[in-house]
Amino acid sequence: MSSRALTTAFRRAAGRRKAVNAQPDNPDKEHDGLGRLTPQRAEVLRSLRACEDFVSAQLLHAGLLTTGSRVGLSTVYRTLTALAAVGRADVVRDTNGERLFRYRPGADHRHYLICRVCGLSSPVDSAAVEAWAERIAELSGFVDVQHTVELAGVCPDCHRGC
Repeated sequence: MSSRALTTAFRRAAGRRKAVNAQPDNPDKEHDGLGRLTPQRAEVLRSLRACEDFVSAQLLHAGLLTTGSRVGLSTVYRTLTALAAVGRADVVRDTNGERLFRYRPGADHRHYLICRVCGLSSPVDSAAVEAWAERIAELSGFVDVQHTVELAGVCPDCHRGC
């Protein structure tokens, strides 16, 4: 993601904080698998939940610092990685290969269309992808098949600005 896109994504994340964010399907299980929920990890989780679009660990950390937080970058990375491992964060890679994270309020797996310019992300209907992945698993005899599908383009606002 370019520096312009990172700046735009950070502004969007900071400017679009939701008063009431999407609630997890089971709040008591939200941090299962993270280990002990320290105040620092809780702060990272709250910050990620407040972002509407995908965000890098570094950008999330920078946002935390602007609010006076003392959470370290390594804590942010470890917490985001743990959230992804337990299915509470979706992960995509930007054009530079950096991992970007987005909070997942429920257990359902999602796919997104992401703007390569500003980082805007929009969930897409992925029933066809899920059916295809299941069919491939059945035909191959594989079990516990996981998949990653990344769709990137230029959003209408950025396209008009070109």
